[in-house]
Amino acid sequence: MVWLDEDIWFPDPYTAPADFPLAFGGDLYPERLLFAYSLGIFPWYSEGEPIMWWSPDPRMVLFPQDLKISRSLKKMLKKFEVSFDREFERVIKMCASVKRKGQEGTWITPEMVDAYIRLHKLGYAHSVEVYLNGELVGGLYGVSIGRTFFGESMFHTVSNASKVGFVHLVERLKSWNFDIIDCQQSTSHMARFGAVDISRKKFLDILKKSVKKPSIVGNWG
Repeated sequence: MVWLDEDIWFPDPYTAPADFPLAFGGDLYPERLLFAYSLGIFPWYSEGEPIMWWSPDPRMVLFPQDLKISRSLKKMLKKFEVSFDREFERVIKMCASVKRKGQEGTWITPEMVDAYIRLHKLGYAHSVEVYLNGELVGGLYGVSIGRTFFGESMFHTVSNASKVGFVHLVERLKSWNFDIIDCQQSTSHMARFGAVDISRKKFLDILKKSVKKPSIVGNWG
């Protein structure tokens, strides 16, 4: 088990365990978070646990040009209003409050919320808001470095709202020539959008080049 100290470093993600944290501890300050993401590493842990850092193998990703939209979802796209970076703090707190099947509590701890709000203020974390009749009914957030978007979490209180937000996000990333969207772990939900599992090595090889490209920093609204 590798425990991090106050220095900002991580073990080599290429040789990390496939389904176990590659490191524990450290902090969630922007410098460490941005460094971690640029290496294909992200934090994921529950309240009361030490910070756990992961780089799973395989990795689920979506190449923006491969986005699949069902006919039923296409009909929904004009039903909602969508914005970017309008209510980041509210979106991440709504994501934290969502109860998911088979999961007790949330991995989006108050410490995580504060950390990503800091990243948002620095222009690296972004949100998508979805409204129906003026009410926030869905959204998602993630981190952007270079031409890679690292998806973190989404929520909805009305059916299809988060899916609509995701489609709008992918379309924008496609227009900005983003290389890849990191979905982290394999889910059938993301697979329906065209996301696929690739080896960690392939993901990290793509990421190395992608994060060196100019970042679109600031408010995306």
